[in-house]
This record gives sequence, structure tokens and C-alpha cells, in this order.
Amino acid sequence: MGPGLGAGRGAAAGHRPARSRLRQAGAGPAGHGRDEELSDNSSLRTPSQRIAWTATIVVSTLVFIFLMAPILAIMPLSFSSGSYLTYPLPGLSLRWYDDFITSPRWMNSLKNSMIIGVASTLLSMVLGTLAALGLAQWKSRFKPLVLAFVLSPVVVPGVITAVGLYFSFAPIGLTGSYLGLIMAHTALATPFVVITVGATLQSFDTNLARAAASLGASPLEAFRRVILPLILPGLASGALFAFATSFDEVVIVLFMAGPEQRTLPREMFSGIRENISPTITAAAVILTTISVILLATLEALRRRNERLKGGG
Repeated sequence: MGPGLGAGRGAAAGHRPARSRLRQAGAGPAGHGRDEELSDNSSLRTPSQRIAWTATIVVSTLVFIFLMAPILAIMPLSFSSGSYLTYPLPGLSLRWYDDFITSPRWMNSLKNSMIIGVASTLLSMVLGTLAALGLAQWKSRFKPLVLAFVLSPVVVPGVITAVGLYFSFAPIGLTGSYLGLIMAHTALATPFVVITVGATLQSFDTNLARAAASLGASPLEAFRRVILPLILPGLASGALFAFATSFDEVVIVLFMAGPEQRTLPREMFSGIRENISPTITAAAVILTTISVILLATLEALRRRNERLKGGG
């Protein structure tokens, strides 16, 4: 019995190298080829999947054309030498950009947009950051209700918001003033800061703030040295959204602004109604360029944030 058992073990030991060699052979070029073949087969789509993929591409292209067509139609008109918005262009000229730059009316509207936009952005950054920090630390069943109230200016139609602000600000003399417009635009822009900063705080480690406090840092110093650098990407994104919202707002300006607070969108709206001039197309191109710059900056910040997360 002993010799037979030893012979069986020897035979099994003799088979193991053979199996190992077979496995190694399967993992060689032939095995790699089989893996590639399986991968290629798995990447093949069924006819219904190919149809769905093609339909998705077609619909996406049509939506892109639908969104970009107005911009692509306006840009050539801003370089027209004619006095009317017509195609084909009679010639190319920069006269309407020159008219925009040299016109006190257009320059004043651009200045008002910048003043109101920057001021409301700074206020919304402060208020939105405080609200996001408070909501992130608050544990209550009423938190969703409060968050919905804070974000309501994004959901409520602009006309309803404008009417409510008008009847609230008119009795205290804030209509027709820069302060009233800045406060109204801040109410519209703050939710965007709350959203972006709140999303950043979702991945924030609260132990870092506790560690700073245990080392003797005051709450303000802990915020400045620990919390602020970590939420800065979200804060910058929210600031860009806030500025874009304020800079593009026209409904609230129609209700709240006086003759001295006419912003660029308000001036464009009046120009379309009262006197259609190709200068409006130059203003539209400038406004679009500012929006593109803001979006490019936002995308650069997003990619930088992803690289920092990946490196960490």
C-alpha cells in the first residue's frame, strides 16, 4: 500500500508541471489572442444598440445646432457694414463695435452691469458660504425644508421673484437704486454659491477643523487656514455662476431699475423694442464672449480640482 501511494503521489507531481506548462502556454501569445478576441466580441453591439447609439448622436447634434444657431447667426451681423440686420452682408466693418465703445449710453450700461455684478457676487459668496457651512453642520429633520427655502430663487420663475421684490422694496425706497438692485441680484445668486460650496463640503473631513481647534486655532483662524483652502474650488465656481446670473439678469432690472441703473441686458432689451440697431449685435457678441470666458474659467477650475483630488 505504501509503494502504491508513493507512486500515485509521484504521478500527480509529474502532472503538475505539465498543467503549469499548459496554463503558461494559454497565457502566452495564443492565450492573449483569445483574450483579445473575447474583448472584441464583447465590444460588438447588436443592431438595436447601434441604432440607439446613432439616434443619440443625431439628437445630440441637432440639439447642439439648435442651441448654437442664434449665436452663430448674430456674430456675422455684428461685423456688417449695413445699417440693417439683413443677410447677405453688404460688407464687413467694425463700425458697430466702435459705436458700442464710443456710446455713453452703452458704456454706462456696461459699467452698471459690472458694478452690480461684482457687488452681488461678493455678497453672495459671503452669504452662500455661511449658509452652506451652517447647513453642512446642522443635523435636523427640518434641514431639507430650510435648504429648499434657500434654493427657492433658482426654482421660482423670475417674474414672480421680480414682482415680490418690487412690492417688498418699493415701500422702503429701494426701487430705482443701486442698493436695491444689488440686494435683488444677491438673492438670485446666493443659491448657486450654496450649491457649489455645499457639494464641496460633502467630501470635507471635519476632523481637520477639530484638529485645528485642538491645536489652539480660533474658529476664524481654522476657517481661514483649513476650511477655506479646501472649499475654494467650490467657492470660485459658485462665484462665477453668481456673476453670470447677475450679469445676464433682465427681468428684475425691468421691475427694479431706474433710468440711471440700466444694465447691459436691459439696454439690449430696450434697443430691440425701440430702435433695432446692429449695435445690439455687437453688445450681444461682447456679452457672449464674457460668458464663454466664465465657462472656460469654470472648466479650468473643475479640471484643476480633479487633478488635485487624483494627486491626493
